[in-house]
Amino acid sequence: MPGVLNTVAVIGNGIIGHGVAQVFAAAGKTVRLIGRKADSLEQAKHNIAASLQQFVGHGLQTAAGAEAALGRVRTSTSIGDAAGAELVIEAVTEDLALKHAIFEELDRICAPAVVLGSSSGQPASALVAKVKHPERVIATHFWYPPQLIPLVEVCAGPATDPAITPWVCEALRAAGKEPVVIDKEVPGFIGNRLQFALLREAWALWASGAASAEAIDAVVRNSFGRRLAVTGPIESADVGGLDTMYHFARFLQPDLNVDRDPPASIGKLVEAGHRGRPSGQGLYDWKSRDGGALVQARMDELFRWLKK
Repeated sequence: MPGVLNTVAVIGNGIIGHGVAQVFAAAGKTVRLIGRKADSLEQAKHNIAASLQQFVGHGLQTAAGAEAALGRVRTSTSIGDAAGAELVIEAVTEDLALKHAIFEELDRICAPAVVLGSSSGQPASALVAKVKHPERVIATHFWYPPQLIPLVEVCAGPATDPAITPWVCEALRAAGKEPVVIDKEVPGFIGNRLQFALLREAWALWASGAASAEAIDAVVRNSFGRRLAVTGPIESADVGGLDTMYHFARFLQPDLNVDRDPPASIGKLVEAGHRGRPSGQGLYDWKSRDGGALVQARMDELFRWLKK
């Protein structure tokens, strides 16, 4: 049974890892941020410092509090430095062989009471092939950016000790997160399944010529997208009238897209090197759009929700 949480180790210092490190450091925990290279770890600390200053600018953190939080983050290139933590969060790229190697090493060096979590979309059962103590492995799926998105999907594997889930949820709540327990392992957990169900239909509508990308995005932003932050899809159906929604679903669902693969026209864009905003071209022409301003507007909205 895990004890009091004082130290958190985060394995991986990318966009998820450094955000998770910030979350726990801001909550008063000592954080050991472990990566492969000293220069990338230095960049991660710079990113944490910049993010903390954004919290100060939005009135969600004091300057002294931000400085103290940054001071609680200690970087290392040795996975052995995870051994003294009560909770370890893996946050490396989606390379299952790499994850297996990391969990095998963590299982070897960490005392049996240390909880081993994974921030990726991989279920706990996929991570324990080389682990001798699978009872302490659990999925803790953070969303990007972790310091701004409250949700963490928590999902135990078949071998996870039942006491681990409530302990992890309490640790996350104490750090200001909103854990949601997933009762059964399913690929992608809940959020990604819902997100990609919407994306599949949006891409299919665009590929069929039903509407432009601009029109499809505008429909979501200016209608049910505004409601979803208050009432989720099941709540919305109950509020609107379950019978009405059931009968409309019987009419509409047979016509919704059920293709197993993304549209071929999306694949052609990807094959041509069009990666969206990173390359300047996707379904939108990002050379003529201010992508930076759009991302900043999204960040400002996430901060507005945190303030609320």
